[in-house]
Amino acid sequence: MEHLPEATQRFLRAAAALGVPVEPVEFPAGTKTSADAAAAVGCDTAQIAKSLVFMADEEPIVVITSGDRRVDTAVLAEAIAVSQVRRASLDECREATGYAAGGTPAFGHVAALRVFADVSLRRNDEVWSAAGTPTTVFPIPLSDLAEAAGATWVDAAE
Repeated sequence: MEHLPEATQRFLRAAAALGVPVEPVEFPAGTKTSADAAAAVGCDTAQIAKSLVFMADEEPIVVITSGDRRVDTAVLAEAIAVSQVRRASLDECREATGYAAGGTPAFGHVAALRVFADVSLRRNDEVWSAAGTPTTVFPIPLSDLAEAAGATWVDAAE
């Protein structure tokens, strides 16, 4: 574990505290996009569970969505009953979660955040999620990911 980036080690400690077994895989070339991640791990882009940080009426939230979908912020705002949703800035993402954009995990954040999961993910029994950095990912049953994240299911994809 000591060879992994510090952010991944921190995420692994948070996952262990939640009782979620995680076996990260490291890709030094990075998995910054869903297509990169899918190619690296050998899965369909739809199996990439990307965790995106948004500001919902100035409250940071996380939305987990399928790698082949984009979040429609107007649809998301209506689904979660807020007036406005926008993508968080890089600084807002790091401050809210403790992780950089592109490596944000679905759970294990530095603060309690509301987490939403887009229904498009339900096409998959197993997904791959970021493990704290853009170079580390891990496989997990979708049901375990949603439970660990405390996710509320919404329909928010374009």
